[in-house]
Amino acid sequence: MWKLLRKLKDLVFYNADREFYAKVFPGSVKTKDLLRIRQMDTGDLPAVLEIEVQNYEFPWPEEIFKDCLRTMTYTNWVLEAPDDVIVGYCIISVAACEAHIMNLSVNPLHQHQGAGRKMLEHMIEYARSRAECIFLEVRPSNPRALKIYKKFGFHEIGVRKAYYPATNGREDAIMLELELVPML
Repeated sequence: MWKLLRKLKDLVFYNADREFYAKVFPGSVKTKDLLRIRQMDTGDLPAVLEIEVQNYEFPWPEEIFKDCLRTMTYTNWVLEAPDDVIVGYCIISVAACEAHIMNLSVNPLHQHQGAGRKMLEHMIEYARSRAECIFLEVRPSNPRALKIYKKFGFHEIGVRKAYYPATNGREDAIMLELELVPML
């Protein structure tokens, strides 16, 4: 119960002490603990699109992000550093007791510091009270992401043939699922 309350407090309140200690005692606070998650808005799209282009050979166009912001079943967040720079974003859809992670991306300069993990934890906690399971697709050519998802308990449930565009045609998608156990 206390763990859940601490997580909720961290989502609601920004802890200025963390930022202070990080400046005064470098290395005393993990980078991921200084990052803040907030709702995405249209003003964030230039930074989000820049991250998208840096990470994907076939990035989502701006119109898809705008559609996600307009559609009520999508929830969109950005992850900010203390200097208000957007370092990542994530999008989840929840409907009919199912959640689907649509996109999760971190600026390459901020990868391997816990940013992706923080957003994934956030989406799982968000979905826990709204859905029975979470689905996502991942490229087989992205073993790093696959490894992280499996660490969080996602398991393979199938393959979508020729799902992703690729340089030499199309690439399959590995379909993953995480069953959510409601918190008591």
